[in-house]
Amino acid sequence: MEIKVNDKRTITGWAFFDWANSSYSLVISTAIFPIYFVSVTNEFVHVGPMILKNSVLLSYIVSASFLIVALFSPLLGGIADYGDKRLFFMRLFSTVGSIACLFLFLFEDHFDIILGSIAFGIATIGHASSIIFYDAYLPDIATPDRYDKVSAKGFAFGYFGSVILLLFIIFMSLKPELFNIPADSSLPYRIGFALVGLWWFGFSQITFRRLPKSKMDGFESGIIAKGYKEIKHVVAELKTRVNIQRYLLAFFFYSAGVQTIIYLATVFAKNELSFKPSELIVIVLLMQIVAIGGAYFFAWLSKERGNKQALLIIILIWFIICLLAYLVNSKDIFYGIAAVVGMVLGGIQSLSRSTYSKLLDDNEEDLTSYFSIYDVLFYLSVVFGTFIFGLVEQLTQNIRYSVLVLALFFVIGFVLLLKVKIDHHVGNS
Repeated sequence: MEIKVNDKRTITGWAFFDWANSSYSLVISTAIFPIYFVSVTNEFVHVGPMILKNSVLLSYIVSASFLIVALFSPLLGGIADYGDKRLFFMRLFSTVGSIACLFLFLFEDHFDIILGSIAFGIATIGHASSIIFYDAYLPDIATPDRYDKVSAKGFAFGYFGSVILLLFIIFMSLKPELFNIPADSSLPYRIGFALVGLWWFGFSQITFRRLPKSKMDGFESGIIAKGYKEIKHVVAELKTRVNIQRYLLAFFFYSAGVQTIIYLATVFAKNELSFKPSELIVIVLLMQIVAIGGAYFFAWLSKERGNKQALLIIILIWFIICLLAYLVNSKDIFYGIAAVVGMVLGGIQSLSRSTYSKLLDDNEEDLTSYFSIYDVLFYLSVVFGTFIFGLVEQLTQNIRYSVLVLALFFVIGFVLLLKVKIDHHVGNS
């Protein structure tokens, strides 16, 4: 079965994977699980000989999960390229991640912290790994002139689908009597975690049915060694492709800023502006909903002005956001900042992926390996950004100085991107 390029049914099927897995991104990694984890566990947790704050333990789980993905995804990408096993690994990691979300239903209190921590870590690894193979399909299902629009469609599907599920979970927690759930119970949230697993697994089947099956029936002997050679080959090629190197370096720095803001915006709002949990959820919802329009608006802007100009404009807006966040003392103004974050969040995620696709050759044979490197840098940027953010706060005892450091990340990304050559006509086709 060959992939039909620019086929509406195939593209919609591909985009449904964003609809499926983004429920994890919103409900588990951003909106509900972090608050739930801290609320049901003791403030200080014994981890071997160490005693950690529960919030610190949560951040370490995220960092460890991303590091595991960063270490092993290039090898998996090489294996998938060599054996045409993209769909196999995409299905494997999605299934493992969704099952891990089901186990979070059993995470009821501090006695279950080991179960909850392991399940959360496995779900994070499954989600992050599956995205590598998902991203690698973009150059296969669309021609370069449609990368921006197709990429935006995927992110829009993800934002919209995840918001639907989050709203249902919030409604269930606010009106537990309608579901025969005792008041003041953690059950609505635990049901929500299980629903994420079912949602992720169920809707991803649409994608798996519409994308072509793997050509190779099984794994031949020595495929791991050959996969390793595949990734070494791609790394060697990258050493000669200075333009892609510059783009990836720029992407690393501005992604460090973007992803740190995503993970820690609610922490900033809570600590500096005394936002309540219900208000924090409203902020997350606001960013997600506005991001849908942002993905499409910046896809249009890239068509009019080219990818490079659109990305430079977005990065400049992120820089201004950091300066405003450093100065803000009003909740109302912060809501406005959150809306702008949502707008450029949808734009920068969508355009970053499609721009990278355009920098690769149309007939590139090592797509998954190239995208695994892209995704590895993305995950390492999360580790780098959040670590620096926390370190600056620890040294200065002022989270606002950490925000200024994020502004510096965007300056570095902006300058590096100025040196990248991107064909203007590709973005304008």
